[in-house]
Amino acid sequence: MTALRPEREDLYGETPYESYRSAPYAAAGDPPTAPMPPMASAASMDEQATTLLPPVDDETVALRIPAPPQSPESGFLRASAASSASSATGTTPGGRAARRKAAKRRGGRHGGTRGPAGGPDTSSESSPQRPLSRVEARRQARLRKPGPAVVASRAIGEVFITTGVLMLLFVTYQLWWTNVRAHAQAGSETHQLQDDWASGKRAPGVFEPGQGFAILHIPKLDVLAPIAEGVSNKKVLDKGMVGHYGEGALKTAMPDAKTGNFGLAAHRNTHGEPFRYINRLTAGDAVVVETQDTYFVYKVTSTLPVTPPSNTSVLNPIPRGSGFTEPGRYITLTTCTPEFTSKYRLIVWGKMVEERPRSKGKPDALIE
Repeated sequence: MTALRPEREDLYGETPYESYRSAPYAAAGDPPTAPMPPMASAASMDEQATTLLPPVDDETVALRIPAPPQSPESGFLRASAASSASSATGTTPGGRAARRKAAKRRGGRHGGTRGPAGGPDTSSESSPQRPLSRVEARRQARLRKPGPAVVASRAIGEVFITTGVLMLLFVTYQLWWTNVRAHAQAGSETHQLQDDWASGKRAPGVFEPGQGFAILHIPKLDVLAPIAEGVSNKKVLDKGMVGHYGEGALKTAMPDAKTGNFGLAAHRNTHGEPFRYINRLTAGDAVVVETQDTYFVYKVTSTLPVTPPSNTSVLNPIPRGSGFTEPGRYITLTTCTPEFTSKYRLIVWGKMVEERPRSKGKPDALIE
């Protein structure tokens, strides 16, 4: 069953779908525009409206009032109005996807700034920041201020760093600089002795503490060092020289004595370290003492690797533990052991085998 749809003419007494055309907008003085196309008749418009209706259901027919068809003139006006409104407001008609595409096109054409996906957003940088209140400023100041734990950790770290730097400097001083300075001082003393001997200056019979009087040669170890009176660290040993036990209870004989033990001491590490490798000496190795008039040549006979510092019997005229049983002309070399410590002493003994005047030239031990 089909029901007739009453038209608006029956309800309101006027012809439906009259022309919605309005007078075109024109400013004063504009040239006349072209006339608008004629509107369609009411019958044709009714026919078009009927064709737009959906198919009628057999059981139930709902009353539907069809939307009036748009004339070309009204569609044109609405499109122009929408475009002008969108251009004025900067928005793009359509959905979210259309607006995104339009924004991308505008950014590509005009070099506009991109959002978070294309680059950093500078809008927040240009916007002025709100000044902080007094409470907020105090809170931020407290947050920036390091706590006690942070201050303590920083202080401990600085202490460790400073200690490490000082230790490194001390080790460098001990192992490198003391040797450089001692070698320079010992070399200067050696040259001074040789110049005095060449000039004919006579050496006194008794030497002052720290005064050089001889030169020690150990060919196997390539050692050449001046011998000075006394075993003081400050006056003798720290200057890279070899000291002679010539004072107090440890006084020993001189090389030119008919019998006795010529006792010498020197550093094994640092301060020139002239006795660093005397542990490599073996029986038969030569040790030469050069004085103003004579070369005294000794041969190594025995070694005592470790002994307490209090064992002064190694300097006796007949050294205990050396294997000597009767008085003779001996030499004793003493130094610290192990290396870089002074806990024990290393002893090397030798016996004189030749006394050669300097006028006869160097002994074979210094020529070979």
